[in-house]
Amino acid sequence: MSGDSLLVVLGLAAGLATFAGGLLALRLADRVHLILGLSAGAVVGVALLDLLPEALKLASRDDIRMTTTLVALGFLIYLVIDRSFLLAAKDGGGHRGHLGAASLTAHSLLDGLAIGLGFQASPAVGAVLAAAVLAHDLADGANTVAVSQLGGRSVIRARMWLAADALAPLAGIGISRLVSPPQQVLAWLLAVFAGFFLYIGASELLPGSHHGHPSLWTTASTVLGVAIIWAVVRLASG
Repeated sequence: MSGDSLLVVLGLAAGLATFAGGLLALRLADRVHLILGLSAGAVVGVALLDLLPEALKLASRDDIRMTTTLVALGFLIYLVIDRSFLLAAKDGGGHRGHLGAASLTAHSLLDGLAIGLGFQASPAVGAVLAAAVLAHDLADGANTVAVSQLGGRSVIRARMWLAADALAPLAGIGISRLVSPPQQVLAWLLAVFAGFFLYIGASELLPGSHHGHPSLWTTASTVLGVAIIWAVVRLASG
């Protein structure tokens, strides 16, 4: 399979995972916390075990401090964007669901971009990123269904945003094929993505998995998520 064909398959798989997450949210609401816990472990594991080490490896020795600084910057950028959407939607009106679902769709677009740029760094990095995205796309689908119904439980609106969220990773992969950044810039981008993933895992998925369901099973699913990424990184790196 050629590189472009593989990326298309991964983009479609991410979309299917998103749809599956949305269906699980509708049919298995009492088990969604386990999916969120697993996803939290996966994205934090990718940030710390794959993206950050790869960014440091690609960066020149003089730019290591800049690279680690960009991890923090990525975390803060996602924080500001996320909180801005929350503040804008605070009035509880019908557009609140659109704003929340739009932020998740933008996040899925960045996921696809991260996969494409990850494969530019190395096949191993791309494979690990794809595994993490597929894992937490289940949570994305569940979250998209939930937030799209804020301010009014519209099934049509939920399905519309679920479809948009499912197509977003493929669009992000397509954008990544249009750019080919130098190695140093690629290192910086991976560092920013590491910050994004740290925020998503620590500030969104972990609290979401534990709130209302504080159990050993939820904690175990998070540990399992990290362990899976550790194993994938080891296998991908040979």
